[in-house]
Amino acid sequence: GRRQGHYWQVGDARNTPGRSMFVRLMDTVKGPAGKWTDAATGEHGDLLDVIRESRGLSNFTEVVAEAEAFLHLPPISQGAEAPHGGKQCSSRDPVTSARRLFAAAKPIPGTIVETYLRNRGITALHETGSLRFNPRCYYRPDAHGSTQLLPAMIAAVTDLTGRIMGIHRTWLAPDGSDKANIATPRRAMGHLLEHAVRFGRPYDVMATGEGIETILSVRTALPSLPMAAALSAAHLAVIAFPPRLRRLYIVCDNDPAGNRARDSLIARAAFAGIEAIVLSPALGDFNEDLRAFGVDAVRAELRCLLAPEDVSRFMALSP
Repeated sequence: GRRQGHYWQVGDARNTPGRSMFVRLMDTVKGPAGKWTDAATGEHGDLLDVIRESRGLSNFTEVVAEAEAFLHLPPISQGAEAPHGGKQCSSRDPVTSARRLFAAAKPIPGTIVETYLRNRGITALHETGSLRFNPRCYYRPDAHGSTQLLPAMIAAVTDLTGRIMGIHRTWLAPDGSDKANIATPRRAMGHLLEHAVRFGRPYDVMATGEGIETILSVRTALPSLPMAAALSAAHLAVIAFPPRLRRLYIVCDNDPAGNRARDSLIARAAFAGIEAIVLSPALGDFNEDLRAFGVDAVRAELRCLLAPEDVSRFMALSP
């Protein structure tokens, strides 16, 4: 989108290119800042509705939690009242709910999560304790849709000390051949800001990127390098740095949001005295590269981008 006078124009609340949706940027006689309308569909709402649509959330408690995390606010202690005259929502802490959901799931070996990842060319499944499998995970398409029970990959989103602060769900086809054929097969809950899905324990060098599959694709080629998936470009830009980190590899996605996250992360790393090195794919992301060209080609691609001292350290073929 782009600014047009007192409004921000974009295609829709899910950030599609276009100009049919306009968000009021300041209070005017026509209404308060933050209100928006999509002229193409008649949809309208406030900034919480934007969070709900863009993050694919159906539960108002999850929407509030996401807004609180973004604003660095403490969690609400009492039930929040839903907008537009809705019923009062539960005051259940989303972090507690996330921890319970992760605890109820089981390790991925021998499950369709393993099948799903291997179907995407990912073979580096060591140190994947942050991933689990739930054969009957609740999915509801929207506030008015009926609930389904579908198999899902559950990923723990942790802080730098390893505490679970949220989870990420990827609903899968029953045979693990792909993601489930539903409107929003990926959703997160909990406090995600600054946190990530982690693989390996970082010390002085680590890599970070957006998606779980993207990070595990790079780890298939660099099996010893600790990595973290921030789950979105917005969260990648603000991921927390481990205290002893001195070199950060930024695994990019080739899209405008990925480029903005890359630039923001480079600036933050420089300010913190951390060397930042960008790992860019040939196609849209490294999972596309892995599936199109194979692991040997990706390994050769990455070898040219690594700092010389990291080639022998992290390119060992066994973890």
